[in-house]
Formats: sequence, structure tokens, C-alpha cells
Amino acid sequence: MKTLLLAAAALALPATASARTTTRPVKKSPVTQGMVSAADPRAAQAGVDMLRMGGTATDAAIATMLVLNVVEPQNSGIGGGSFWVSHAARTARLSTIDAREAAPAAADPRWFYAPDGTPLSHRDAVPGGRSVGVPGALRGMAVAHRRSGKLAWKTLFGPAIRLAREGFTVSERLRGGLIRFGTHVDAATRARFSGADGQPLPVGATVRVPDQAALFERLAAQGADSFYVGPQAQKIVTTVNTAARNPSRMTTGDLATYDARPRPPICGSYRAYRICGMGPPSAGGVAVLMILKQLERFDMAALGPASATAWHLFAESSRLAYADRDMYLADPDYVQVPVKGLLSPGYLATRSALIAPDRTMASVSPGTPPGAPPRVRAPVSEVPGTSDLAAVDAAGNAVQVTTTIEGYFGSGLSVDGISLNNELTDFDIVPVEDGRLVANRVEGGKRPRSSMSPTIVYDPAGRVRLAVGAAGGSTIIAQVAKAIIGVIDWKLSAQDAIGLGLVYAPGQVATVEKGTTLEPLVPRLRALGEQVRVAPLGLKANAIERVNGRWVGAADPRSEGVAIDVAGNVTRIRRQGSIFDRPAE
Repeated sequence: MKTLLLAAAALALPATASARTTTRPVKKSPVTQGMVSAADPRAAQAGVDMLRMGGTATDAAIATMLVLNVVEPQNSGIGGGSFWVSHAARTARLSTIDAREAAPAAADPRWFYAPDGTPLSHRDAVPGGRSVGVPGALRGMAVAHRRSGKLAWKTLFGPAIRLAREGFTVSERLRGGLIRFGTHVDAATRARFSGADGQPLPVGATVRVPDQAALFERLAAQGADSFYVGPQAQKIVTTVNTAARNPSRMTTGDLATYDARPRPPICGSYRAYRICGMGPPSAGGVAVLMILKQLERFDMAALGPASATAWHLFAESSRLAYADRDMYLADPDYVQVPVKGLLSPGYLATRSALIAPDRTMASVSPGTPPGAPPRVRAPVSEVPGTSDLAAVDAAGNAVQVTTTIEGYFGSGLSVDGISLNNELTDFDIVPVEDGRLVANRVEGGKRPRSSMSPTIVYDPAGRVRLAVGAAGGSTIIAQVAKAIIGVIDWKLSAQDAIGLGLVYAPGQVATVEKGTTLEPLVPRLRALGEQVRVAPLGLKANAIERVNGRWVGAADPRSEGVAIDVAGNVTRIRRQGSIFDRPAE
């Protein structure tokens, strides 16, 4: 096996001048059009409409997110949270926004314990009020708009208001979500999406949500603050505190004091490219970089995407990254997170040395990076859900946003047509293991760890090469790392890179995505010592790449997503099924 030496250069960690942004010289070149890639064509079109009106990539992203709230209520919305990674073309300034949900001040490490003193299972902790974190998505939009929006705030709500008031059609994925995950939704949601027979509406049925339209009209006129204080905040608090299952102890003060926070971006190198993502409380930026850097000494390009050895190496690197993720990554405002140590070249070299091309590690344990406090590893509890989008404008500004309410329909509760998240079940329910505190334990005001990985990739000349992100719980990290390898090492288009099947290995057992070209590799993977199962994965990615001075969109073939440019050209290749897709009946 031909190998490459690990890069000796230190990773380009965030600049400390502002502790919030990084700036790097860039060679400019003309970019001739704007584009939006999103998980639903109606949402992507809303973003493109903003670009056509002279809006920025940020304006487009906000309008897209608001429409997703209407047409994809099972996965995202202002009842949840988001992470933003943005590139400003004029200054080459990279910035991020943490709009992750937060635990109420009353939450303590035994928040998800039953009255008899035993911890709830993840399944039992999700429904009802206690899993609901203070929503952050709208605050994140407001921060982004103040920073780099151009159109009037109220203008961005127009497409979502029209769809909610005049009606939208039920998509295949929405119906599939209702069939598979609709049992825990509240009466209002059930009534909205059910026919006279009580069954989920068929694909193509029209739904109107006048209460959501009215809410968006108020927010458009009064601003984001009107969601966090006053009658709307009280309505959210009453809903979660009087829930029939797992009532919360949230207060209006929890909403009034919530803020979306700028965070230091996480940047590093892979080959000659610069990879930048979201820092803690997201684990995405760190874990994606760890997977890539641990693979850098291997000649992934020569192996190619049809090689069982390449996917074995990817699985082994994933295991190491996920082990460290589960041990160390959490909200940095509450626990010490050894980001610098995890991404130090020496530490990554020692972790990479555990990977061999001809055999599988017998067991995987977290490492001990420089500066790491004593911790214990807790299990991954995230479930497939979420939505991702990318937007770029004619000036070259690029925005990558991953937004979520966690599981399908979140907690099952809703207010004025918006689904309330179950994000607090991303915390580790049991706060102590082996006598040591778990980093991602529940604490009042704390933000749960996330796998969301919005990422911007810069080419060797310092120009934006790729904006990519994904949905699907803890698979997000692996999806994004795989897409980057596909583009950089295997010279695939972004479309083909995100369409590749996935080998997902957060632990000893690797899941090979069913129905993909990777299935025939299973015997060879097993011959390398891999414990393999074949199963569908709930994957959904979006991307925009820069090719020859033009933006080219990509949308996951497993999803209903599309990429649309300002000229109206649509990129959509739907050739694979999804675990969440169901045919019309």
C-alpha cells in the first residue's frame, strides 16, 4: 500500500483576535451566479427568489429555512436550533453562529430520571415537555441578518407566509415521516396532517396552516424578540410545562435570556485544502477534521471509491474520531473541551498509527489528547432527522446551515403550527459513569452536543471550493467527511460525492448502506476483519461547489432536495430510495 506521510504542519486553528472569526488572504475570481441547495424544492426556490431581489446568501438562507419550517415540519423549524458557517467574499472572513437549543435553568443532571430514581430510556425521554430545549433557530437568523443581510427582515418571511396561508402539498418524505414517527405528535399536528379517516394525508394533498402564517406575520412585523418575550414565549412555556408526558419546568426567563452565540470556527488542513466547520457544542467540525487527518497518510486517491481497503480505512478512522467525540465534546461554556489537543498533529499521528490497511482494530478506545481532563465515554443517542442547506450569491458570499428539531416531529408538541424540538435528549441521560462526570451531561442553560457539521472547504488558492452539510443524526459527521474525500481525493463532483453510499462506523460494527454500490464490498470488508451489517441509513446532504468560476449545486439523490440557481436551472437526481420515503397509497 502506497502511503503518504502525515502532514507535519500544524492545523490552522481559529484566530484569537476576535475568538469568533478567521480571515485568510484569497485570490478572487469572477463568480457569475447565485444558487441555493436545500432538502425541498419549495424552500430552495424561496432562497433563489431572495437572490433575484438582490439579497445576500444570508437572506436566501433565512427564507429557505422559514419555508422548510412550513413544508418539512418533521425535520426543522423555528421550534428548534441551527449552526451557521459563513464566508464573506469581500473580506474572506469566516464566521459561525451557535443557535443550538439550551436547557432550562431548572434542568439538572437527573433531568431525565423517573420518580423512582431510575434513568429514562431515550425512547421514553423524547415525548413531551422535558426534552424541549429553548429554541435557538430564530435568534440565529436574526444575528445572521444583522451581520450580513440586505433585504428587509419582513421580506424574508413572504414565501413561508404564502405557503402556510394558501397551502402546500404533502411530500413523500413528510408522509413517510407521519407513517413511521407520527404516533407521538399532539392533537393539533395529527389533525393538520390527517384525513377524515384519521390516517396520514396522501402525497399531494394540500395543507394550510393559518396559525403558522399568523405567527410568521407577527414575527415579520415585530422581529425575533417577539418570539422570546411576551405572549408567544408564555405560550411555549405553558405548552411544555403542562405536557401530558414528561412536563418541563421551563420559564419565560429561559426564553428571554437565550442568545445565539458567535463561536470560534474550527479550521484545519487536508492535503492542500483548508477545511472549516463548526466548533463545540457541535462535535462536527472537530470530528470531520479528525477523520480526514487520520487518513491523510494513506493514498486515498489511488485506492478510489470502489476499494474495500479505502472504506475499511474510512471506517477505522471514523471509529477513532467517534470515540473521542463521545468522550470529550460538549458545551465549552460548561466543560473543558480539549479542541487544540484533539487536533494537534502529534496526537492525530498517534491515532492514525492505530489504523492498518490489512486488518481491523480489535477494540477502539478514546485517546488522551494534550490538555484532556478525566472523562468517561457515553453512548451516542442521536436519531436521524434535521435539514441542511447551502446558499451562495453573485458576490461570492457562501453560507452553510444545518438546522434541526432533532427527531421526527421533535418532542411531538407544537405551538402555532411549529414543531417543538426534543433536542435535550442529545444530552447523555446518565451523568456519571465509573465514578466520573460525563462531559455531555444535562445542566441548566447548557447546550447539548451535536453532530451537525456545516462545512466550507477552501482550495489551495484560498477560494471557496465547496459548501457541504448533511442531516441524519450522528451519521452527519461521516457523510460530510465522505463527501470531502470524494471531491478532493476521488475528483468527483459534489453531486456524485454526496450520492456515494456510506460505511458508517461509530463503533465496532460498521453499517454498509443498503442499496448502494458498496454492498458488493461486504465480503472483502469482512476479510479485513470488519464486523459488517447491511442496512438502510437515513441520509440527506446538500452542497454547492465552485467549478471554473461558477457555482454548481448538488442535492442528495436519496432526498427530495434540489439545487436551483438564479437562472432557474435545477439540479436534482433522485435515483435512490430512503429509509424515510414511502410511496403514495
